[in-house]
Amino acid sequence: MPAPFRPPTATTWRLAVIDGPNMPNLGNRDKKLYGEIASLADLQSLVRDFAETLNVTVDQFASNHEGEILDFIHRTASKVDGYIINPAGLTTYGEATRHALDDTKKPVMEVHFSNTARHFAGVVPPYLEQKSRFTYSATGLVMGLRQYSYLGAMLGLVLALDDETFLDGGAVRH
Repeated sequence: MPAPFRPPTATTWRLAVIDGPNMPNLGNRDKKLYGEIASLADLQSLVRDFAETLNVTVDQFASNHEGEILDFIHRTASKVDGYIINPAGLTTYGEATRHALDDTKKPVMEVHFSNTARHFAGVVPPYLEQKSRFTYSATGLVMGLRQYSYLGAMLGLVLALDDETFLDGGAVRH
């Protein structure tokens, strides 16, 4: 049996973690939704430290500009095994980013600090039902656990990549 929080194999996976619009302002956002994490740099440090415990290399990127996010995806598509994305401000309208992720043919985990279904229900009229554009094509979704959503998504993605019967056995081993 593998050690706690360690992937079952010795494979070193390389994941890209993307934070979309408004996430660079993390420490200044609503504490009820986003908790006490002080900054995007603190979140990235938490993610990097957790990745080390899983023998995972992470490329982290954050931007308030969708074009920069697209450039990052295109630049990393041949270098990473999967993506974790918090689309943030792109959640309901980031179709270009969703297409770019789909084009990579890599597994994608969508993450959110808050439970977006509950959040959207409280801020928009019911007839305007807001939904994430990313959920339809994401491999998985973790939300509502604040910064821990990233850790859950990473652990799940690493275990899925290690499982040759999951994801159509399509993970490329290094």
